[in-house]
Amino acid sequence: MQVPYFVFGAILLSFVLMQLHQRFGSPVVAIIDRWLRWIVFPIVGAKLCLDFELIDRPLWVLALAGFIIWFLVETLYNWLAIAALSVSPFPLFPRYSINSSGEEWPVQPRFLKIREWLRAQGFKQVQALKAEVGGDIYLRVSIYQDEGALLRVQVTFLPQGNGAIDVCYSLMSMAADGARYVTDNLYIPFGGFYPEDWYVDRRPCCRSLARLLARHRRRVSSMGQPLAPFAVEPLADLNNAQRELDRVNTELGFLNPQGEREDHGKISHEGRYRVWKEIWMLNYLGRAARYD
Repeated sequence: MQVPYFVFGAILLSFVLMQLHQRFGSPVVAIIDRWLRWIVFPIVGAKLCLDFELIDRPLWVLALAGFIIWFLVETLYNWLAIAALSVSPFPLFPRYSINSSGEEWPVQPRFLKIREWLRAQGFKQVQALKAEVGGDIYLRVSIYQDEGALLRVQVTFLPQGNGAIDVCYSLMSMAADGARYVTDNLYIPFGGFYPEDWYVDRRPCCRSLARLLARHRRRVSSMGQPLAPFAVEPLADLNNAQRELDRVNTELGFLNPQGEREDHGKISHEGRYRVWKEIWMLNYLGRAARYD
């Protein structure tokens, strides 16, 4: 296959994948599109250098150099974004409040099917919450619970830059000894630490709530610990968890101490490296750091 036809086909495919991602918010589609762009950019750059006789080197050498340049440019972009987040006024662990507007479920068929599926599985909504992440942008959350209050399903709606909305799930159970079991498919980079009695399994490429629920139940069953019903309402539980995450990550050095955050930002240098590494893992491998 000649290079121009390959490049044209790859660009067309990238455009189609971008449209699909904007419509469905699929991390899998986004990963394929990123790899495609990373491969196409060096080949296009190498071909232009040869056609205009800018550099007298083989195509594969120029393409490899372009591949490295893409890595360096994206690394710089991600590092600057992390630094901007660190010094921004936006909270890393935002507080939740009751969402009384009744707008937590977008009126779209694919979201309404999820709600009907939850009801068919015996889950009942217990609270609707929201958390401001900055710039009047809110995460809207709907909390469902099974009949015995042994399992909670947190459905989080994530606003996208293009106006679309994506959905992620977080399944939580509490053991009788106080351990917390979490299975989610969040694809937002974290990079920090969880408390020792938290067992977190993150599967960003699993977009099916049914498969995620089955995995969570297998994990809980394999632990061999009896479960305890949730004793507090979701609002208090989530805000307590946010405070605990802030405390643990400050103690372990992921976050700077409170008194230093105004001058040095919220995230320490070690923490920024951990976030940068997880961004690459999520963006190109679809894998989060292992937390249990």
